[in-house]
Amino acid sequence: MRIAVTGTTGQLVRSLLTNATATDVEVVTLGRPDLDLERPADIHAVIERVRADCIVNAAAYTAVDKAESEPELAMAINATGVRAVADAAHALRLPLIQISTDYVFDGALPRPWREDDATGPLGAYGRSKLLGEQAIAAAGDNHVILRTAWVHSPYGANFVKTMLRLAESREEIGVVADQVGTPTYAPDLAEAVIAIARRLVNEPGNAELRGTFHAAGSGETSWAGLAEAVFAASARLGGPSVRVKPITTADYPTPARRPANSRLDCGRLEARYGLRLPHWQVSVEDCVARLLTGSER
Repeated sequence: MRIAVTGTTGQLVRSLLTNATATDVEVVTLGRPDLDLERPADIHAVIERVRADCIVNAAAYTAVDKAESEPELAMAINATGVRAVADAAHALRLPLIQISTDYVFDGALPRPWREDDATGPLGAYGRSKLLGEQAIAAAGDNHVILRTAWVHSPYGANFVKTMLRLAESREEIGVVADQVGTPTYAPDLAEAVIAIARRLVNEPGNAELRGTFHAAGSGETSWAGLAEAVFAASARLGGPSVRVKPITTADYPTPARRPANSRLDCGRLEARYGLRLPHWQVSVEDCVARLLTGSER
C-alpha cells in the first residue's frame, strides 16, 4: 500500500515514515516546493503523479498564537488548501485522512468531547481547521477526519521537548493546571493512521469506516500534570528534572484562547476500527527516553 502524505517535517509525518519501515506500507511525502497548500491549483497534478492508494493530509498551519495576527494565511492553508486536497482525492477516487484538532471545540463541556458535539472554536487556528473539515465533507464521503490533541514526539517542536529544554536552566517552571486534555504520542497516532488507511483501501464500500473520529492517547491530565510526568520520567533516566509550579490560564496569557477541556472521547474509533491508543503516561516514558538517548528510531 502506498500512502501519499502532505508535509515532510511534521511530527506525524516523521513518525509515519519511521513506523512504515516495519510494514509493507510505502509513505511518500509531498511538501514544498512541489506541493504547497498555498498554491491549490497545483495540488491535483502533484497528487496524481504519486499514484497512491490513500492520501493523508498532515500539512497544516499550526502556529496557534500567530494565527491571531495572520488569520488569512491560516485560512489559506487549513481551509482553501485543504479543499484542493479533498477535491483531488475525490477526483482520483482515493480515500483521504485529514488530521484535525481539539481546537474546533470551545472547551466548555464538563466531559470528553464526542464527534457529534457542537463545535465552537475560540481562535483563528481552530476556525481554519473547522473550515477544512467542512471542505472535506463537502467534497465527498470517502474520508476520515481524525481529530487529535496535545501531540508530542521526539521530532520537531512540542511541549515535552520544551519542558526538557527549560529544565536545563531553571529550578522551577510554572505550568498551566486548569486546562485538561488527552496527550497524544505521534508514533502512536501514526500507527493508527496506517491501520485506518489500510482499512479504507481494503474496504471501499464500508461506510462505517468513514466520517469523523477522535484519536488521542488514553487517559487525561493537565499541562502541569504532563510536565510532572515528563520530569519524573527524566529523573528516572538521569536527565533534568525541576519543580512544577501549577498556575492558572490567567497567569499565562496568550494571544489565542485555549479550550479549558480538550479531552477527546475516542470510543467511536475503538468501536469501528478496534483501535485504542496507549495510555499517555506510557508514551511519555518512551518519548523522554528517546529524547535523552538521542534515539529517534
